[in-house]
Amino acid sequence: MTQPLAGKVAVVTGSSRGIGRGTAIALGELGATVYITGRSTGDGELTVDRTAQLVDEAGGHGVAVQTDHGDDAQIAALFARVGDDHGQLDILVNNVYKIPDPPAWGGGFWDHPVSIWDDQVGIGLRAHYVAAWHAAPLLFAAGPGGFICNVSSPGGQSYHFSSSYGAGKAGFDRLSADMAIELEPKGIASVTLYPGSVSTEFIVEARGVDALAMDTAQTPLAVGRTAAALATADDLMDRSGTIQWVEDLAVEFNIVDEYGRTPAAYGRRVVA
Repeated sequence: MTQPLAGKVAVVTGSSRGIGRGTAIALGELGATVYITGRSTGDGELTVDRTAQLVDEAGGHGVAVQTDHGDDAQIAALFARVGDDHGQLDILVNNVYKIPDPPAWGGGFWDHPVSIWDDQVGIGLRAHYVAAWHAAPLLFAAGPGGFICNVSSPGGQSYHFSSSYGAGKAGFDRLSADMAIELEPKGIASVTLYPGSVSTEFIVEARGVDALAMDTAQTPLAVGRTAAALATADDLMDRSGTIQWVEDLAVEFNIVDEYGRTPAAYGRRVVA
């Protein structure tokens, strides 16, 4: 496998598990140095340390950084470390998200505690803004060609799960599009990525099925491979400000998941 991202530096927020982990590994497959963030550390399976090992095994270099994205100071420290280590940044993947406990699946907004807003919009939309704010000078230091990949959801266009979830995702889509306008003179792309149904560890456990059996779901690694493909696309700046669907990118870039399957199309897709 060629490594077109060799020498490139990436940050993937919320990458101890799920789409973040899949994206970190996919960037590693293409040779990138990937800073992996999250709260969970140590020898367990779903930790930033384990993801760093998987990135190394994939052919990249993983750097685990314990980070609570609800704490602005910790986000600032993360990017200060990247600056100290490399002086620049090529790729930021804004992915971190906090699933409320218990999850807000169904019911009315009045049925959920007000704190759900901070879970789904704070450790999401706000954390993405703060990460991009700190990343911007490092992206500018690398020069034109940088990339902010914003992992959102079809929930930005239609009802999914809860009112607070939709508000966070719709806000993120708008933020990503508007950042693209402001970044265009710098030659930095901002693209929104829309996965479909994804067989994350949380979903697999909640449904009590093996990821391989979820034929209508995309795997985290497949989603990550589409993000990595975008990072190498010759027309990346032309895509800046747009929503890119995982299923379309998979066809365009001939991407398959770890089981050799083309990522499934999203059954509830909304075409804007």
